[in-house]
Amino acid sequence: MNILTIGIIGGGQLGRMLAMAAARLNFKTIVLEPQADCPAAQVCNRQIVAAYDNAAALAELASLCDIVTYEFENVPVGAAEELARTVAVYPPPKALSVSQDRLVEKTFINGCGIRTADFRAVDSQSDLEKALSEFSGKGVLKTRRFGYDGKGQKLFRGESADGAFDVLGGGALILESLVNFEREISVIAARFQDGSVVCYDPAENVHLNGILHTSTVPASISESTASQAVDAAGKILDALDYVGIIGIEFFVLPDGSLVANEIAPRVHNTGHWTEAACAVSQFEQHIRAISALPAADSRRHSDCVMTNLIGDDVDSVPQWLGKSDCVLHLYGKSEARAGRKMGHVTELKGAVKQRS
Repeated sequence: MNILTIGIIGGGQLGRMLAMAAARLNFKTIVLEPQADCPAAQVCNRQIVAAYDNAAALAELASLCDIVTYEFENVPVGAAEELARTVAVYPPPKALSVSQDRLVEKTFINGCGIRTADFRAVDSQSDLEKALSEFSGKGVLKTRRFGYDGKGQKLFRGESADGAFDVLGGGALILESLVNFEREISVIAARFQDGSVVCYDPAENVHLNGILHTSTVPASISESTASQAVDAAGKILDALDYVGIIGIEFFVLPDGSLVANEIAPRVHNTGHWTEAACAVSQFEQHIRAISALPAADSRRHSDCVMTNLIGDDVDSVPQWLGKSDCVLHLYGKSEARAGRKMGHVTELKGAVKQRS
């Protein structure tokens, strides 16, 4: 097997875990990240300290790497397209352009034949008031770009919208209708260069203050609902001509049907459980997909619950270490701040009794 050098744009915890997975396969990694003491710098072979759109840094990365991937969806599309002129970039830049704008994203998902919440483009205060009237005064107003972990959002349940457009920055916004859902799930799926798709079991997710708190597998859903999620993932991956891991979040309605919430063209927080409960994690599966290695079996060997360690939650590490059947992963961050993901722990809940 050839020893490849893989470039990773972004040096956070996802880049860190990708670099660790690549090292297990004897691949080298070079991270492009402006923060010199980033989590990925601790485990990669080399770091280029520069902005993500720095032309000289991008040229250097392309010259040194066989493949380039990324750990977050706000990588400048122009940077990815520039790299793709001289080196393979997976997932493709198209996935970035679709996922970076919530209006484009939902329009794209609908175009794949997959249901989303109703939505309206909001470019002014009058647009907002009109859209809210169409949604009976209820909805979630979001920035179209750069929102994450609950940031850049405002919930309406009949209250006045006066001044709300300016509160979220006065730029391009989107209003989404409220969805009466029973639970939230996500699917982690990988598409390989030959077009084959491998999916992990859906996880049931709980958020606190807009940030993922736990992912539980198996999710409390029917086989039919799980099949719907896997089928939707395949449609989205094929439409993007995708290569690599993607995370797709859904709302589960009372009748078991699904409403797609959003896509993330990268390894995903709701798939961290795979490193403890599967033979091959989402991180290694991503490295396999982008480097044309065979797909791994995605079945889990254990039921589990993954818990994010946010901010001061990291102080509970000694307690977690004292428990059996727990796999702890800390991200190498020196300072705990409110809302900052410091690590995660996966509790194994017993072997899977029956495989489908």
